[in-house]
Amino acid sequence: MPEDHVAARVKLEREVRGWSTVKLAEEMAAVGHPINQSAIWRIESGKPRRRVNLDEALGFCKVFDLTMQDLTGPPGELATPRIRQLVHEYVQMTLEYRQLRAAIDRNQMHLREIDVELNAYGDKGPEQRGQVDELLRLEERRNLHPSRAHLRNQNQPPVGE
Repeated sequence: MPEDHVAARVKLEREVRGWSTVKLAEEMAAVGHPINQSAIWRIESGKPRRRVNLDEALGFCKVFDLTMQDLTGPPGELATPRIRQLVHEYVQMTLEYRQLRAAIDRNQMHLREIDVELNAYGDKGPEQRGQVDELLRLEERRNLHPSRAHLRNQNQPPVGE
């Protein structure tokens, strides 16, 4: 039965990703486990079904990010293809969100540091404050730098971001 499970799992995982047998063959070659697309078709649908060798099984595990147990187990145990696709998208988007959040946090910290320096310069007198304000207006008009006002407004981003 594990051979049938592998065949069903390969087909399920390939279809969830929207891959053709050609695309799966390309992905297998890319991870160092070459197999041709007709062999994939014979594994999935052949009569008689083509057996999967260990090298190919390892390749499928790499390409689909599965354990050998998941590859050889009954495919119905891991939800429907749509749910698996949604879980995959959720994980990818969560990772992307965390990366973007970290970049935003770094940017915000740097903006605060700049704000402290600009305020220190502006605190030296009205002429210096006027210079800073005028330079900020010029830069904002050129759309090169966001307004520092958002730092004073509860860390809200400038309008338009």
